[in-house]
Formats: sequence, structure tokens, C-alpha cells
Amino acid sequence: MSKRISVTDTVLRDAHQSLLATRMRTEDMLPICPKLDQVGYWSLEVWGGATFDACVRFLKEDPWERLRQLRAALPNTRLQMLLRGQNLVGYRHYSDDVVRAFVAKAADNGIDVFRIFDAMNDVRNLRVAIEAVKAAGKHAQGTICYTTSPVHTNEAFVQQARQMAAMGVDSIAIKDMAGLLTPYATGTLVKALKEALPHLEVVVHSHDTAGVASMCQMKAIENGADRIDTAISSLAWGTSHPGTESMVAALKGSEYDTGLDLELLQEIGLYFYAVRKKYHQFESEFTGVDTRVQVNQVPGGMISNLANQLKEQGALHRMDEVMAEIPKVRKDLGYPPLVTPTSQIVGTQAFFNVLAGERYKTITNEVKLYLQGGYGKAAGQINEQLRQQAIGSEELIDVRPADLLKPELARLREEIGSLAQSEEDVLTFAMFPDIGRKFLEERAAGTLTPEALLPIPNGNGAVASDEGVPTEFVIDVHGESYRVDITGVGVKGEGKRHFFLSIDGMPEEVVFEPLNTFVAGAPGQRKPASAPGDVSTNMPGNIVEVLVKEGDTVKAGQPLLIAEAMKMETEVQAPIAGTVKAVHVAKGDRVNPGETLIEIEG
Repeated sequence: MSKRISVTDTVLRDAHQSLLATRMRTEDMLPICPKLDQVGYWSLEVWGGATFDACVRFLKEDPWERLRQLRAALPNTRLQMLLRGQNLVGYRHYSDDVVRAFVAKAADNGIDVFRIFDAMNDVRNLRVAIEAVKAAGKHAQGTICYTTSPVHTNEAFVQQARQMAAMGVDSIAIKDMAGLLTPYATGTLVKALKEALPHLEVVVHSHDTAGVASMCQMKAIENGADRIDTAISSLAWGTSHPGTESMVAALKGSEYDTGLDLELLQEIGLYFYAVRKKYHQFESEFTGVDTRVQVNQVPGGMISNLANQLKEQGALHRMDEVMAEIPKVRKDLGYPPLVTPTSQIVGTQAFFNVLAGERYKTITNEVKLYLQGGYGKAAGQINEQLRQQAIGSEELIDVRPADLLKPELARLREEIGSLAQSEEDVLTFAMFPDIGRKFLEERAAGTLTPEALLPIPNGNGAVASDEGVPTEFVIDVHGESYRVDITGVGVKGEGKRHFFLSIDGMPEEVVFEPLNTFVAGAPGQRKPASAPGDVSTNMPGNIVEVLVKEGDTVKAGQPLLIAEAMKMETEVQAPIAGTVKAVHVAKGDRVNPGETLIEIEG
């Protein structure tokens, strides 16, 4: 009996999240939508995951408006989103009223299919989102975050699927975010799921990080899978997904033929081939095939974003050390699957461990909350010594974390006030209070400006522009030589000139200002920390909160500041007991390692 395999294409969401740090703009999606709408996909994944954050933080686009525009441009195709269960599209658990409101508005604005997952595979964190999707009359897809560890077995995955089925999901997805599936393991798992739940479709979503995802999909299909996730070839493979055209060609003429038009898909592929060049500055050397993923278990989207964040911290050269540390942190935390937000929690803690040269010298607030049970129940045994070090005698959370949250939508609506022009704006603020407020303020002021895109290099590596011939310098810094290429692009205004500076092949935009604009004591010009009471941070970041003021008496180890780096928050503590003599930072300030942020007199 023939069984046509249906296809979900990820080119408008997960593909560019995995390869281009989620930077594709709506303006590059809309022109190709008429052709995408002709293909006959089962669905297009267009929203959720990191796209919401990237729209607000970097692209200065309203993510809700993106969704509305895509809905209008794709009238014949189901639109799908990735929803992080109780975390929605953010990095914490939201109250149930926020979850219900978000799902309802996502459905109103065009989402048909909600792929719902929990980073801990704790099904308690899926219930409210599933109920909300069903209440909206949409398709709820329950998701297994696939990972390998001593405690993750096929029996455990089948049990999770049964629990999700009891909650009313319409299909089951195996989400292999790190590319850990192997072909025969895939076949065995799919067969077990289909035997246990024959009435539910099974979808396989696998990243090609280890180079075997297309083989995994074939084994899944042979063992009863109903649908596969692919990406148009020009944004496929490596840490992305198997190429749509390749899988369509592989199944053509077989009992599993997708029925999709290969020539039309190839036209779409050529379009995205050109689009990809526009975002070359976000390409990373860590997005190709790398079988080390079978050991370090780092997902594709995490690799791309981690590399980008490490570059911003000036620490890209330490990527291999961080990758080696990640499995150790994961074991200490009870083997969570590495998917947002646990991937950021584990990855950032691993980076802190490497940077400090000492494991858990600094523990992020998110790791502390995780160890307390604030994200849900870990599948494996947590390192009790680490838990004691992190949270001491604080009470553990053994209920569904959101059960402890009071309704917060009314408060959020009041806090954002008239800046919110719609309920969608309130939800944007709810997801990301700081960057959401900033976005809405800039929108109101008419000053929304997306991050700059570097000119596209020509075939020789030079920039294709009138001022595109780079000027080469060799700069000596502390005895080491660096080759620096500077290319001006003619962006002038307010006495500033934008240039693109490339150090050892990693491009960064810099802004040169006239010398007389320097202000003594401005952020970045603080004195070096040298005295025992000088408080500093060990990595670049932003100040989220200042907890003390001048004249306060503090104890050694007392939290003084909350700093954010790589989307994770850490406490900056007092090195000695004494009186706060001076505070040199405020909320929102950018800070660098070694600067004196607070002075304490012992």
C-alpha cells in the first residue's frame, strides 16, 4: 500500500536560525511566498523559536506584523510555529493567563499548527499550551525533544508520547535539534511510537549536524513516519535540515513519493541562494557537518548563536573549550535535552566555567533556578554538591513551576501603558520586558533602525561598493600582530562615520567619532579594578539591575549587581565587607571585564 509522505519546510524559520543566527528579514521572505504557496507543503514553519526575539532585538521588526504579512502572502499553506510550552517564545515560564493569551493571538494572526515542546520533556509544562491550541481550534503537535543519555530510552519517549496523547495532541513530533539521531535508532523509535499510538501521525525533525539526517528520515519513513521536516537546499544541510529538493528526489517514483514539483523547488532554491549572500556576516564556521555533535550534543541553532555570542565577547578562539565543557555541565544538571532555554543555560554556564578557569566559580541565575526545579523535573540525577553550592538551603520546587505564578497579564498591560497599541504589543512586552519596551519606545519615536548589514563581498573577498577596496593595516597589540582590513561604506551623519573592520576574517561594524566627543567617565572609560574593594565583572555584558547605593553597608559575597551576558543573568557579588563608597554604573550600561563598577571601603 502506497503512503505519500508529506513535507514541512523550515526555510522561513529554523533553517536561517541554524545557519544565519535567525537574521533573515521579512523583506526577503515575501517576494518568494507566491512560489512557496504553490508547492503543496503540508505546512511551512514561519514563526516561533528565536524569530520573535531576533525580530525585536536585532531586526527592529514587529514579529506579529511579520506573521500577518506571511499569512496574507501564503493563503493556501498551513503556517506552523515552534512554541516552547510554558516558555512560549521567551526564556522563562509565564503565567497561565499569558500562555492562553499568546496562543489565542498567534492563532488569530495566522498560525495553524503549534509544535509544542518543553526543554525538560516535562509534560506538565505542555498542558496549558495544548489546551489553549485546542480551544483556538488549531493543530496541537506534541513534541519529544530527542537526546541521548543513560536515562533517555525509547520506553521513556513512548511514555511521554502517551501522556501527550492523553492531553489531546493531534500529532507527535520527534525533535532532534542537535542531530543526535542515527538511522537505525530513528527507525526503532518511530516504529515504537506508531505501534503505541497508531491513530497519531509521527513527524521527524532532524538537523544534519552529524551528516546522517537524510538517512534517518529514510529509516523513519520505512518504519511508518508520516511527515518529514526539510529546508530548501540553499539553506539546508550542516546544522540545518536535509534539503527539500534532495528528499523529494529521493522519494520520487517510490511508494512514498511526496508529489512535490522538483522544478518549482529548484526555482525557490535559486532565490534563497542569492538571499543567503546578503547575510554573510552571520555565517559561522561551526555550521557545517561535524560528528563531534554525537559527543557534545550541541544543537545547530545553538552552535550558530553561541559562535555569534562568543565573537561578540571576543572569545571565539575558545569555542572548542566551551564545546568540551558542555557535556560535563549537562551531566551535572541531570542530562537535560539541549534546546532553548536549556541549551542557553548549559552553554553559557560552560562558557563561564572556561572563562574563569574554574568550574562553577560563577553560577548564572538561570542555573540556580534550574537546580531549584524552576524549569521542571530533570530526567536524570542532579549533582547534589553543585545544587548545595548554588542554592544552599532554599526550598526545592516539586510542582509544575507555573503553579507558583500568579496571573500577570493585567499587571503587564498596566506597566506598558499607552506604548502598547494592541494586545499583541502587550504580549511582546511580556516576552521581553526590556527589549520589548525599547522596541515599542523606538517605534513610537519613529527611530526603529535594524542592525547594519555588511556589503556583499565579490569573488575576491573584497566588498562590492564604490569604497569597497579595503585598506590593510598590521597592528601590534601586546606583542601579537593582527591584520586589519578597514572598508568605509560612506554612511555619514552626526559627525560619525561607519566603517567595516575585519580582524582575521571576522567582520565587525565600528563607528569612528570625532576625538572631541570623548566624555571622561563615560561607560567603557571606567578605571581599572585594583583595590580589594573594587567590584568588576569577568566578562562583557549589560547591567540589568543595581542592587545597592552609595553609603550602603554590604557583606562579603552579597549580590551588588545583576549583569546579563549571552542572554543569561549573573550576580556580581561584593569581594569584601564594608561600605559602598561609589557606584559607577546604572541599569542598561555596557560593562567590560576589569572595570571598577562599584567601590567598597572596608
